[in-house]
Amino acid sequence: MWPTTRTLCVHRFGWDDSESLNAMNIDAIQQAYDIVARSYAEQFADELTHKPLDRGMLREFASLVGSAGKVCDIGCGHGRTTAFLQGLGVDVIGIDLSTAMLEAARDMNPGVSFRLGNALSLDMADDSLAGTIAFYSIVHLTNEDVDRFLSEAARVLQPGGLLLLAFHTGSDEVHIDEFLGHSVSMDFRFFVVEDIQRTLESSGFCNIEATVRDPYPDVEYPSRRAYVMARTPSHDL
Repeated sequence: MWPTTRTLCVHRFGWDDSESLNAMNIDAIQQAYDIVARSYAEQFADELTHKPLDRGMLREFASLVGSAGKVCDIGCGHGRTTAFLQGLGVDVIGIDLSTAMLEAARDMNPGVSFRLGNALSLDMADDSLAGTIAFYSIVHLTNEDVDRFLSEAARVLQPGGLLLLAFHTGSDEVHIDEFLGHSVSMDFRFFVVEDIQRTLESSGFCNIEATVRDPYPDVEYPSRRAYVMARTPSHDL
């Protein structure tokens, strides 16, 4: 997820800059979110309320998945997206790296299922899910990590399974040293839509569709957002 301009102190680098920051490793991501978990959950508790297209894309995803099977919200954070999907009738579980974020998610969303998990190594069987979403949760991944994540998503999705991604568009990398009053070291990355589409294709996805929007003023960081839906091939293709 992403801080608003009111909470962000950044150093900005281009993807091709020789001084580009090293990727955050899994332990660093987990540690950072453990530190900010409670503040994050309070600050962004009603985030979806202010983002109508986010809600619209989640509703479309829920409608397309229907009752086909279980869905996994990967990088669920404070669980509001997971709870929103469950409220639409989706059989969903949220996973996240951060134990503290999961504790906040359980407190805020009673009756919703959450568990510890790593997007790059999903503890799920092949062909076991009807859908997966990563709603702004690829923001800390390198290009190589995205390749690995999408291969994992393709592995766990059943034939014809649905994937929804949401992410910041562009080619920048941003580093922050302070977030919500806490000292942290976090890297955020933007992605070019066409690059994500090509990576989806190389990971075996098809029926790839993208939607791009401008940022909502005074609500979120002022970057354009993309939503990409794709499916794994069905047996009859």
